[in-house]
Amino acid sequence: MRLPVVVGMDGSEGSLRALDWAATEAARSRLPLRIVHASLWERYEGLRPGLDDDHPGEQALAEHLVASARDRVRDLRPEVVVVADVQPEDPVAALVRESHKASLVVLGSRGRGRIAGMLLGSVGLSLTGRSHCPVVVVPAVRPGARAEPGRVVVGIGDAAAPSAAAVFALAQAAARHGELVAVRAWRRPTHELLTHPPLPGTPASPQRRRAEEHLEEVLGALTGGDDSGTVVHRSVAQGPAHQVLIEAAEGAELLVVGARRSSGRHGLQLGPVNHAVLHYTPCPVAVVPEAYRS
Repeated sequence: MRLPVVVGMDGSEGSLRALDWAATEAARSRLPLRIVHASLWERYEGLRPGLDDDHPGEQALAEHLVASARDRVRDLRPEVVVVADVQPEDPVAALVRESHKASLVVLGSRGRGRIAGMLLGSVGLSLTGRSHCPVVVVPAVRPGARAEPGRVVVGIGDAAAPSAAAVFALAQAAARHGELVAVRAWRRPTHELLTHPPLPGTPASPQRRRAEEHLEEVLGALTGGDDSGTVVHRSVAQGPAHQVLIEAAEGAELLVVGARRSSGRHGLQLGPVNHAVLHYTPCPVAVVPEAYRS
């Protein structure tokens, strides 16, 4: 049984864009789509005075919301099998539970509520830090640059073997009949910059050569058994990892990064690179747990 694409829905502009993205992904992957709206209305609804039959409660509004979302998907992608569910539960807890039985969880970068002005809300940060499957965060605002069809960018870290993020990114590029851009950032030690600033025409630094060699080794292992014919481009750039990835993702359909599971009670702990790309990358960002296996 193939696991569904799950999308979190709250009626905001961001969640509508996430819904459309999830529907397209479900159609491309030939997977069912599951729409989930979770809210703690049940805890508070009985405390609200003055509600009558002319003013439907939160549950009725939630059911109308997911029904409208289901109709939207059927109009957009009639070939997708779609179901919708309303859950009287904390949104993060509900979506984390859904991630155990999903191929992908999708949500928008902005939600309703007092934190809606943030580029990425608390639900997005919490979910990407705790999900058991990849999470795709779709920006609410369309990027300035037109995305190149099928272009997927992935960050390559320090591990010698291909990460779960790299494997996921290659599969995404193949499903799009597109290309994969593997990015490796490197930095020259500060003391070298101060004592021996690089001059035009000077040979590549040892740090750059090591980055190039490492990238070749990882990609060799990643694509060794791949028969999809996906074109893989190498990109080695100097600078902070988050800045290099954000710049590389300009015009991409998807940026893929990994996340390590810690031993803490909150599960996945997002590092500064993850935070930066989730807040500032103009295209959808997929965060893949290190231990994830498709």
